[in-house]
Amino acid sequence: MIKILKLSLFFLFVSPLMVSAQQSSIYTHDLKEYDRAVALYKDKQYQSAQILFERVKKEVSNQEVQADCAYYIANCAIRLNQMGADDLIEKFVEDYPTSTKQNQAYIEVAHYYFEQGSYAKSLEWFDKVNESSMSYEDQEKYNFQKGYSYFTAKNTTEASKYFNKVLNSKTFGSQAKYYLGYMSYETDDYNTANQYFDQVQDKDKYKEKMGYFQADMNFKLGNFQKAIDLGQEQIPKSNAIEKSELSKIIGESYFNLKQYDKALPYLLEYKGKKGKWNNTDYYQLGYAYYQQKDYENAIAQFNKIINGNDFVAQNAYYHLAESYLETGKKQQALNAFKTASEMEFEPKIQEDACLNYAKLSYEIGNPYQSVPEILNAYLDKYPNNSNKEEINTLLISSYITSKNYAEALVLLEKNKSPENKLAYQKVTFYRGLELYTDSNYQEAYSLFKKSISENKDSKFTARATFWKAETEYNLDQYKEAMLSFKQFMNYNEAASTPEYKNVNYNLAYSYFKLKEYDNAIKHFTDFTAEVMNDNVRKTDAYLRLGDCNFISAKYWPAMEAYNKTIELKSVNSDYAAFQKGISYGFVDRNDRKIEDLEKFVKTYPNSQYADDAFYELGNTYVNENNESKAVATYDKLITNYKTSSYVAKAILKQGLIYYNNNKSDQALTKFKKVAAEYPGSPESLEAVSTARLIYVDSGKVDEYSNWVKTLSFVEVSNADLDNTTYESAEKQYLMNNAKQAISGFSSYVAKFPNGIHALKANFYLAQLYFADKLESNSIKHYEYVVNQSRNEFTEQALARLCQVHLKTNDYDKAIPVLKRLENEADFPQNKTYAQSNLMKSYYEKEDYTSAVVYADKVLANDKIDDRIKSDAQIIVARSAIKTNDEVKAKQAYADLLKIAKGELAAEALYYDAYFKNKEEKFEASNKVVQKIAKDYSGYKYYGAKGLVIMAKNFYGLKDSFQATYILESVIKNFSDYPDVVEEAKTELNKIKTEVSKTNSSVTN
Repeated sequence: MIKILKLSLFFLFVSPLMVSAQQSSIYTHDLKEYDRAVALYKDKQYQSAQILFERVKKEVSNQEVQADCAYYIANCAIRLNQMGADDLIEKFVEDYPTSTKQNQAYIEVAHYYFEQGSYAKSLEWFDKVNESSMSYEDQEKYNFQKGYSYFTAKNTTEASKYFNKVLNSKTFGSQAKYYLGYMSYETDDYNTANQYFDQVQDKDKYKEKMGYFQADMNFKLGNFQKAIDLGQEQIPKSNAIEKSELSKIIGESYFNLKQYDKALPYLLEYKGKKGKWNNTDYYQLGYAYYQQKDYENAIAQFNKIINGNDFVAQNAYYHLAESYLETGKKQQALNAFKTASEMEFEPKIQEDACLNYAKLSYEIGNPYQSVPEILNAYLDKYPNNSNKEEINTLLISSYITSKNYAEALVLLEKNKSPENKLAYQKVTFYRGLELYTDSNYQEAYSLFKKSISENKDSKFTARATFWKAETEYNLDQYKEAMLSFKQFMNYNEAASTPEYKNVNYNLAYSYFKLKEYDNAIKHFTDFTAEVMNDNVRKTDAYLRLGDCNFISAKYWPAMEAYNKTIELKSVNSDYAAFQKGISYGFVDRNDRKIEDLEKFVKTYPNSQYADDAFYELGNTYVNENNESKAVATYDKLITNYKTSSYVAKAILKQGLIYYNNNKSDQALTKFKKVAAEYPGSPESLEAVSTARLIYVDSGKVDEYSNWVKTLSFVEVSNADLDNTTYESAEKQYLMNNAKQAISGFSSYVAKFPNGIHALKANFYLAQLYFADKLESNSIKHYEYVVNQSRNEFTEQALARLCQVHLKTNDYDKAIPVLKRLENEADFPQNKTYAQSNLMKSYYEKEDYTSAVVYADKVLANDKIDDRIKSDAQIIVARSAIKTNDEVKAKQAYADLLKIAKGELAAEALYYDAYFKNKEEKFEASNKVVQKIAKDYSGYKYYGAKGLVIMAKNFYGLKDSFQATYILESVIKNFSDYPDVVEEAKTELNKIKTEVSKTNSSVTN
């Protein structure tokens, strides 16, 4: 620039005329264009100005003018937001390093970006400015704008430095003080903030904002009334966000002044941070409602506090628990007290929460821990508490009332103090009953003995004696059972026990099993005389009374008892009618026997005793010498009951009738039919023997010989050796010499695999192996028996073979045998056994359709007991669940619930709660889960699953605290059940995800 000026002076001095002429023709013209461009620039017509500046820059040769044009072109580009505008500024500085506008260019760009609100961008350009070459006025503007840019970037240190430079500026001083005050406010330096704000409070432009800040600062300084006054004054001047925040300040100030009624409307007006409240917000509103005794609304706020772990949360959970109690929601209160008791921020609250948790657990039960364990824990933690005596009393009682006898027993075994002995007697008794119900007789027996040995309460001693007798009976220890029942009857307290009404019935059965029929008759008679409202046992007692008399050859009393059974319309009326009919035969009343049996086969054509009746009727006709009716009756049996074990006998009987009437050809036809269709059976052997007589009498010995050779079960030549070998083994068997009998029968079947006695030998050998627990050795011998034609051992062998295969869970082998037993069984208990195990086997094989078919068959049988019914209903229910047939499952579980005990009852209750939850009957579902916790606490799996349902119920009832607390407790306390824990985790994650949308204190 200096060189150019010198050069211009030189030219001006030596050639004034030439220079003057050049200016007038070119330079002057360009300056006019330049001036017009500057005017357009000042008029903010940047696009037009930029075009003119570019034209002038190209046409003018004056470097200074070119530099100015470049300066303005770049500035226009900045203001037009053109691509590469920043580069134009940099190029201007690079191309014209001596331009006086270089610093001004940086300042102009920085100011422009500042005015546009691009503070980060303006800072970049402010940093390039040379402050020393600026005027005082420009420096003030520069310092304020740079300070504000740092303020927006939250760099308070740098912002403070620049604001402090303009504190005394007439133009920027008030603004600087305001922002310095605000930064002090943000860093909780309220004294400094107030000093700055006081200096600008008369400025109208800051009054609106400072009203909010000063209200907030006074709140934070504990000047609650002043915060309220300032806040109420500021609310009308505020926008929606500020109104929300001021409502919070005013509401919380009233809260801290304990003016809860005034706090409520303001706390309700608060909209949260970004639409979210936090745990403290919910606590304050909940507590305000609590103080107004509006417990339902208090609950609605407190229960939104989840994952809280501070003094506020402990307070909230404690008052939530109290609110639940005030509204009668004890289960919910239990969980809230538990949560408060686990926090140590306020020891007094913790102790009181512990006490309430312990008392409530005793009162309503506890799904997570045994009540005795909770009470013991309280006494251990607070040994000097004034409530110690009360808790001790509850502890002793809780061992019984908790009904979690398994855990109570563990605790009592560890603490056998004198004051616990009565509780120990009762708990061992009740735990014994649970095990008895679950068919765990051996362990139940042990516990009943322990209960008896304590003998603190003579009534429980008597009751335990009764159930010890019941257990002995189920363990086939009939003599011991009989003695125990008699011992029970001798207790003075026995008559006041619920068991007493059945003791004669049970004692009678023990005598019955011991074959002491006279004693059984006495006690069955006593029972029928005293029983009132138990028709099931009464009819059964009459039936067994009839059987005892029948076995004892007291036929008239037997018939009288059978008549009573028939009159009571028992499900066993058919059996009683049959027994009554055949009894007439033993008192020489064959005419009446025939009459009753004829009536029987018409009345009960589908009875399992119908084939027995036809056979007896046929035999009676034989005895009455009415052979034609006998043959006709046997024919009905053979035709209508093809699978009956009496068919072979009936055909043989017909053959014998023909033989005795010298109808040899007809007799031989029948005998050969028996031999062909029932080879190896006792009937076939008798048929062959009698046929031999016919052949011998008719002189057709060769014909007999040829026929016998076709029979695999007859070895004529070895008959003597066969008989001798068998008789030797049988003798050892009858003398109960098992080892020698096994050896003898094994030798026999090896030497005579198709011998005369092969059927018996194989059956007895199988029975011996089975009794010796060598079940695998018994299989082939039972199979031999069942593979023969129907015989007297078929049913027993089928039943035993089923047992062997089921014991090893070999369902593929068990199922075909069970099906045969079902179809061929004469004894109803074997048919029931087959059907019930077929349903279980199919279920285990996951053939749910077949499992349900057999379960329905079992349920259709009126004569089965409740235990088998429960098994059938649970199969139906579980199969329905597996096949997603929830309608059928719901009904099946409902039916099961009517009769189930123990674990099955717990399972049925769980599904009752499950279906109620699906129907959104949340309160009703919770009541069922509480019943599981209180009455079936020993069955932890269904207790845990029930708690997950309860959590879902509470979430459905909009109680997030209860839902999350329960799920977290399940995860913490039931690690033994990973499937339940996994389900709980899934539900918890789902709930927290939803809750976190409105509660900033909750993170998922």
